[in-house]
Amino acid sequence: MMQLSFSPSMRSLTISSSNGFADLMKIKIAARHFSYRTLFHAILILAFLLPFVFILTAVVTLESVPNCSSSLGCLGRRWGPSFLGRADASERLVRDLYMILNDVNTAAIPNDLELPDSFSQLVLEMKNNQYDARTFALMLRAMMEKFEKEIRESKFAELMNKHFAATSIPKGIHCLSLRLTDEYSSNVHARVQLPSPELLPLLSDNSYHHFILSTDNVLAASVVVASAVQSSLKPEKIVFHVITDKKTYSAMHSWFALNPVSPAIIEVKGIHQFDWLMKENIPVLEAVENNKGVRTYYHGNHIAGAKLDDTTPRMFASKLQWKSPKYISLLNHLRIYIPELFPNLEKVVFLDDDVVIQRDLSPLWELDLGGKVNGAVETCRGEDDWVMSKHFKNYFNFSNPLIAKHLDPDECAWAYGMNIFDLRAWRKTGIRETYEYWLKENLKSNMTMWKLGTLPPALIAFRGHLRPIDPSWHMLGLGYQIKTDVESVKKAAVIHYNGQSKPWLQIGFDHLRPFWSKYVNHSNDFVRSCRILES
Repeated sequence: MMQLSFSPSMRSLTISSSNGFADLMKIKIAARHFSYRTLFHAILILAFLLPFVFILTAVVTLESVPNCSSSLGCLGRRWGPSFLGRADASERLVRDLYMILNDVNTAAIPNDLELPDSFSQLVLEMKNNQYDARTFALMLRAMMEKFEKEIRESKFAELMNKHFAATSIPKGIHCLSLRLTDEYSSNVHARVQLPSPELLPLLSDNSYHHFILSTDNVLAASVVVASAVQSSLKPEKIVFHVITDKKTYSAMHSWFALNPVSPAIIEVKGIHQFDWLMKENIPVLEAVENNKGVRTYYHGNHIAGAKLDDTTPRMFASKLQWKSPKYISLLNHLRIYIPELFPNLEKVVFLDDDVVIQRDLSPLWELDLGGKVNGAVETCRGEDDWVMSKHFKNYFNFSNPLIAKHLDPDECAWAYGMNIFDLRAWRKTGIRETYEYWLKENLKSNMTMWKLGTLPPALIAFRGHLRPIDPSWHMLGLGYQIKTDVESVKKAAVIHYNGQSKPWLQIGFDHLRPFWSKYVNHSNDFVRSCRILES
């Protein structure tokens, strides 16, 4: 029963309970500002409020009651603890669970611990064996670490398989090369002179737009040439110089002899047909091809000694990307000898075989390089943080004293694949000698200066000779950046499938392949019979 009592002086009001609780409330009343109307309103409010407080307090104190018997009781159990500053049971449970997990996180996992294969099996074992919370948490952690390790190993295996797929020759392309080689020996039309004798003077005519392509991939070469001619506003001004190796020469010649791209002019030439390469001794490139350490690096076991625990799948993929055997081939290094191979040419555009031309490139010949040799797109700035974030530190080992002494790790890199070269300016420099010097130094250091192919020595050799051009001329990354923006691809003059996922491989990106495959001559009998892009 609730009791109200006033002090004799009427200066205080005490509210108490007759069931043994202490005084609940004591109100002091200021003599001067007190009115009986105020007192009446206060008593009226308390009369409504206090019964609810008593009921709520009583329900909360009944800790032994397991279930709520009424909505009011449930309300008391739910609101009571927080109203009285006490911890809710669920909050205590979360706190205890956190303490257990924190303890298990640093505990050693027994080597002989038998782990279930699934979460449902873990729950079943927990029920049958009556695991405590700590044992359950320890087994859960061990299971997660086991699955993480298996997923990581699976990812590295996937990357290795992708590397093998990228460095092998698809059977369709191999079939095409064999069929064309056979055609060269049996079909006189496949051996016709390229270009025809009356057009030979145009091969050194600097009023024409000269493209240089070095490749042993017939299908890729056909796409580069077809895309350049079809995208040009002046195809009659195009001259293509296709350089290939001796084993591919017959097939390459057959293709362009049987599939002319008139009005453009095509020259196909094997390395063995260049007098300069035959007369000039090139010991550095011979050393690169024959060096045992180099061959082991590019052809050896890429998993052994890779220290996979210390690297991420992305870093491992990046390393594999540069372990392609093409980086030790003469065809790949040939670009550094362009001034000597074409002594009468003044300005050329060099193209890799994994590019597609989507826009007229004629304006490149009108581009003022300001006395520089190499017009190229820089790769240290752009919207794609992965593709366009390359500096010297991404290519060189700056713990090497010679590298640290001569190079700046933050210097901007640039791209091979679509370059406009001023050969007149080039012939006045020592670019080739610088390139060969650093290549030789890297071999001496057992390839500790850099591990990549032809770009690092070129980054050094062309220092001070570079003229950056607008990035819209050359878009990179279509061979490794699956998130490449398709709208940006459509706007680029040249798109470059640099990376492992070439468009002629099954591992190529399906949404980016059509930009390349639309230039494949699907009407050709050999392309159809070899099931190109189907195998």
